[in-house]
Amino acid sequence: MMNNECAVVGGGPAGMVLGLLLARGGVRVTVLEKHSDFLRDFRGDTVHASTLTLLDELGLGERFAAMPHRDVERMTVRLDAGEAPVADFRRLPGAHRNIAFAPQWDLLDLLAAAAAEERTFTLIRDAEVIDVLRQDDTVVGVRYRDRATGTEHDLAASLTVACDGRSSAVRAAAGIRPRRFGVPMDVLWFRLPRTSTDPDGVFGRLSVGRFAITIDRGEYWQCAYVIPKGHDAALRSAGIEEFRRDVAALLPWTADRLDSVASMDDVKLLDVELNRLRRWYADGLLLLGDAAHAMSPVGGVGINLAVADAVAAARILGPTLRSRGAVPARLLAKVQRRRWLPTVVIQGVQRGIHRAILAPALAGPVAGTHGATALPLPLRVLRRFPVLQGVTARMIAIGPLPEHAPAWARRRAARSAAGR
Repeated sequence: MMNNECAVVGGGPAGMVLGLLLARGGVRVTVLEKHSDFLRDFRGDTVHASTLTLLDELGLGERFAAMPHRDVERMTVRLDAGEAPVADFRRLPGAHRNIAFAPQWDLLDLLAAAAAEERTFTLIRDAEVIDVLRQDDTVVGVRYRDRATGTEHDLAASLTVACDGRSSAVRAAAGIRPRRFGVPMDVLWFRLPRTSTDPDGVFGRLSVGRFAITIDRGEYWQCAYVIPKGHDAALRSAGIEEFRRDVAALLPWTADRLDSVASMDDVKLLDVELNRLRRWYADGLLLLGDAAHAMSPVGGVGINLAVADAVAAARILGPTLRSRGAVPARLLAKVQRRRWLPTVVIQGVQRGIHRAILAPALAGPVAGTHGATALPLPLRVLRRFPVLQGVTARMIAIGPLPEHAPAWARRRAARSAAGR
């Protein structure tokens, strides 16, 4: 049985950031990743300004800048009533007045490579957690199955941190259930070819009963097609031709390339959830990111929030873990107190957007609108008062409580972020 100060379950952004930070603090930490690599088509791609700042603090800004990515300075959405501004990131303070879109697997590979430079860091791939280990009422590690060989192993740890997403195996094994909030939509993900004459950036399109976002990934478009909650089965039964017609009606510029979506097997469902744990910890166990609070895709802020959770946890728990002492429940509670308010605020904003904008649009036309989406009041206000686009930009790109790397985890970059 391997012994660690910390076992992190899940090699997503929160898990890899936490593992890297703790390892830089001298903590023996093992990250367990269920898959053999990070290559997943339909993972969140948004890297927010606060995360870009964190990468600078960790001395990784130059490495990120060398990765394939797209910088976005403004966020807009096109409705039947015209184009509406959502956020102007050029109004942000600091060195990063933008958000970036980068394939998440590239970001995770970057973090894994940086963490591998630390002697106390271990990454185990193909490790599927199947249970938690207990001593009396305290979690003392996890049991995992090697998906390549089928063998089972125990990993003992003073602290287990669940960063394994909205379907957390650790949360289920520990018998913890989140409080769920209703959501009006699900998301269908697919990709389309991108031509050299296409515009750069990220685009939103909202119409009656439908909403889509297209994300420029350089060689192709990653497309998110938002549908009313629970409508996936009906769309699939209608077949691929009907799906193509629906997408073409909403996004006419894609009509010439929709044949690349060969069947509904090329269209993946994201079952959207919005939930939150009342308590993010138990003796020997802490839950972070989507395992503690699954976010709506609205604003693409889930990664940002999960990374901030990890930074706060590393800063608060790192010194105790480094001393190889047991982590008291009061410290785990301190992590939750630190991250509770920003989580509640962001989820509250998302629920408001669900009610005010998405639910009415996805429900269908209102009498007297002739089947067209009118410009919702919040978007009319943003268009009338451009300064408020800086407020929404800050909420999306930085969040209500940005976190910064502890001094012991920082590294000096080859050159400053401002000089890039």
